[in-house]
Amino acid sequence: MSTTIGIIWNPSKVDEAELRSAVEDTLSGEIRWWETSEEDPGRGMAQDAVDAGCRTVIAVGGDGTVRAVAEALAGADVSLGIVPRGTGNLLARNLEIPLDDIPAALERIAAHTARTIDLGWVDIEGVECAFAVMVGFGVDAQMLVETDDDLKERAGWLAYVEAMGRALGGTEMTGISLALDDEDPVDVRAHTMLIGNCGMLQGGIRLLPDAQLDDGRLDLLLVSSDGALQWMDTVRSVVWDNGIRRLFDREPVAVSTDSTDHLTAERIRVELETPLEFEIDGEEIGEVSAFTVRVQPGALTVL
Repeated sequence: MSTTIGIIWNPSKVDEAELRSAVEDTLSGEIRWWETSEEDPGRGMAQDAVDAGCRTVIAVGGDGTVRAVAEALAGADVSLGIVPRGTGNLLARNLEIPLDDIPAALERIAAHTARTIDLGWVDIEGVECAFAVMVGFGVDAQMLVETDDDLKERAGWLAYVEAMGRALGGTEMTGISLALDDEDPVDVRAHTMLIGNCGMLQGGIRLLPDAQLDDGRLDLLLVSSDGALQWMDTVRSVVWDNGIRRLFDREPVAVSTDSTDHLTAERIRVELETPLEFEIDGEEIGEVSAFTVRVQPGALTVL
């Protein structure tokens, strides 16, 4: 069996000399290198690596690089390795891959312990893109990812209240037609919808507490907070009911509240009354008015 390893690296996220030195010290076999570009964050390079016979393809970069490489590897008999070098590194966090430590991440890959995970796909106007973490609109994961670290150290979970307060000014309620799997669509109103393959963010906050990378389903969070009291209800739901308390109470399912709904499905169809800015794994792609999301079970083998 070929031992060729392909490395797809983002030059804006890692020093080439440091990466090459760590690879030489850790990995064996033939190593082939591809550098990402602004025009192609990694999908084309990953496909080239597959076509070249690489049995393992390593993504070195942030969530955008990982997503692009994963999209090319979906369904292929090729293993994905991850060396996280971004800001969020959300898939790596959910897989407990070492952060900010290139040798440690490479050693994890060299151990060759494999895990099969799902991949999500979102279709917008006939164009389908993969996602490894989550997609959606409104006050999304970035609100929590970007919570002030100093405040978090001093004030604990209250820092997330401050983050949500900052985000409140930019939210607007809109009408949504929502259909899960083969069910008839229902009309709801909300300002935030997140659909995820995994749910843990920085700081250990689980925005989608039931989401599992290998359960063959996607989890959905719908937020309809309107006013200070409902925002406090949302904060309590995210940080306390589905976070801290759940660690001790072992609640079997995520807790919904007056301002938050937790749902799960294999396919989700959404039509928006008002076009809204949309994100795929943290990357803004512009306004959308309709989209369909599906899960591809067991799409990736990750080392």
